Amino acid sequence: MAILIDKNTRVIVQGITGHHGSFHAQKMAEYGTQIVAGVTPGKGGEVLNFGAQKIPVYNSVDEALKEHAADYSIIFVPAEHAREASLEAINAGLHIVIITEHIPVSDTLLIIEAGGAKNLRVIGPNCPGIITPKECKIGIMPGDIFKKGHVGVISRSGTLTYEIVQQLSDAGIGQSTVLGIGGDMVNGVRFTDALALMEKDDETRVIILIGEIGGDAEERAAAFIRKNIRKPVVAYIAGKTAPEGKTMGHAGAIISGKSGTFSAKTGALKNAGVHIADMPHDTVHLVKKILE
Repeated sequence: MAILIDKNTRVIVQGITGHHGSFHAQKMAEYGTQIVAGVTPGKGGEVLNFGAQKIPVYNSVDEALKEHAADYSIIFVPAEHAREASLEAINAGLHIVIITEHIPVSDTLLIIEAGGAKNLRVIGPNCPGIITPKECKIGIMPGDIFKKGHVGVISRSGTLTYEIVQQLSDAGIGQSTVLGIGGDMVNGVRFTDALALMEKDDETRVIILIGEIGGDAEERAAAFIRKNIRKPVVAYIAGKTAPEGKTMGHAGAIISGKSGTFSAKTGALKNAGVHIADMPHDTVHLVKKILE
């Protein structure tokens, strides 16, 4: 099995009638994800045709759940409404994947707290989502680059995820689960959470951690790996040449003094026994060597 989602996972799409929501909902449905309903206030009663699938639209999550069972909701609503939409899904008992970016940190903290109080997962915000290859995709990842296999990937960067996964697949190395945790200063599911799940997953033999400068998520991951992870871990950290104080497009990717620097992160990971890739393509070489 994989972590968090599989072929039986049922999904609601909030913001499904918007440009991004409808586009990616169709891509998810085409991939094989069970999209059971969409939600857009004021659009209830509409039906979206995604090939052989017809997706009913409701005005609220509660209305949708009266007609359909679901496990997750994916959030494609503007940042100013993301807190309300996320809390609506959490209060209805759904795990959530938040694609929306530019959500205020205070709103994110409230969402994560609400999810934690109900023991529900919050993936994101500002993330590409999660995929179990050939089974289920909840997010915006290009499904055709993924290959089913035994490498788990956890990443802060969507674009780097795609680059490294494409190279893995091209080399014949498949993935068990690929999870984008998001690049904001505050995230729901963290590196440490995903590492713990992948350590227990029988299908995952090697774990790839894709990080970047800024924050201390990678240092925390290193401490966790040293104490709790027995599977081999390969890491690539972006931002080696970035000057102090420079952001890298993500709200969480800012260096403050010596904290969050490339050397601090790679040093901590090396001390935890992690294999460090100097370039994205080196990640593939390291994984291949481990699997052989």
